[in-house]
Amino acid sequence: MSGGGLRRGLRDVPRTVWLLAAGQFFNMIVAFTFVYFFVYLTDERGLSVAQAGVISGIGGAGTVAGNFTGGWFGDRYGHRRVLLVGSLISGVGVLALPALSVPPLYVVPVVSQYAAGCVRAANAALVATVVPEGARRQAFAVMRFAANAGFTVGPPLGALLIAQAGYGTLFVVDGVGTLIFAAYAARVLPARGAARAAAPTEAPDAPGVLACLRQRPTVVLLLAAILVTDLVYRQQYSTLPADLDHHGLDTGVYGWLLAINGGLILLLELPVTVALRGRAPLRIIGGGVLLVGAGYAVLAAGTGVGTAVAMMLLLTAGEVLYKTPATAYVADHAPAHAQGRFQSLYSGVSVSGVVLSAPLGGALYTVAPGALWPVCAGLAGLAGVLLLVAGRAGRPGVSRTEEVRSVRETGTRTG
Repeated sequence: MSGGGLRRGLRDVPRTVWLLAAGQFFNMIVAFTFVYFFVYLTDERGLSVAQAGVISGIGGAGTVAGNFTGGWFGDRYGHRRVLLVGSLISGVGVLALPALSVPPLYVVPVVSQYAAGCVRAANAALVATVVPEGARRQAFAVMRFAANAGFTVGPPLGALLIAQAGYGTLFVVDGVGTLIFAAYAARVLPARGAARAAAPTEAPDAPGVLACLRQRPTVVLLLAAILVTDLVYRQQYSTLPADLDHHGLDTGVYGWLLAINGGLILLLELPVTVALRGRAPLRIIGGGVLLVGAGYAVLAAGTGVGTAVAMMLLLTAGEVLYKTPATAYVADHAPAHAQGRFQSLYSGVSVSGVVLSAPLGGALYTVAPGALWPVCAGLAGLAGVLLLVAGRAGRPGVSRTEEVRSVRETGTRTG
């Protein structure tokens, strides 16, 4: 896609999204504590691997829970308010970590990561509410580009800080940076100028989330498919390095695989999303999920440098295709009064693998190592086929036009 075509495709992205993306970029640069938290607990604090695993695990569960519930708070109290309060709690929690004794380490990280999960859901809901249908794919792609670019810089910077100044500085930079992001967001999302980003007033007779989902069967199918796909996708962060090591491939190979993934995402996701913005979303998403399955199918043929690189190329192509359109699809088919809750459902299932992938994949790999990659390929393949079938059936659920009609009939105001 030409540079001019990309610029034209991004014209519909509102200024608010670009400002949020800039804040997201900065916030992801300094969000490096969780990358080194396990090592900090074992090396700096002297905890056992088992203790560090429990603390890290319940922190990850807090992140998932925050993603699932942040949108509910946003629909009730306003997404801007949730973003600001969540950032404050998360930043203060990170600042407090070095001063905590061991017992509070089982509580404070959970609260901090729960708040961070709420912030992620609020970010998605803010984009969904300020961007009209038809421009959401490129808007979410801008946000993902900013987040991925920031995370590309963050971990190496965190390693440098640890080497030069120790873990204490790491927590200070992360915590203060998160508080700076909160102040920045308060500035670029002023209360008086964020009417569309506030929680809409819900009519007393407006349908609940379950009723709305029953009216949108393809949204339910998509959520289920993403739940399965994320379980498979995140094996790259748990069982994949273990399998590579088992076959004599060191951490350097694994590091290069992650670099391939990150680099291609930054280069391709934004232009590909803009180029395909007029195409049927479920077919694009289904095709992307199938590519994720194909990546693991290649790895099932044998683990080596060549198959590992091919697997990562296919997995990355699948991620480029499915992640942004899936987020936009949920936003496009969410009722105005429940936009935050719909985004929370998507945000929650899209990070569910953080909690589920390692224990489930690890258990299967322990019992039957040769079965893991075929099972992953089969699960993602089934999810992708179901999405493609739904896309061909042409039943997208309730469209924005139908939603506007419903809003008029129930008297729901969109804020």
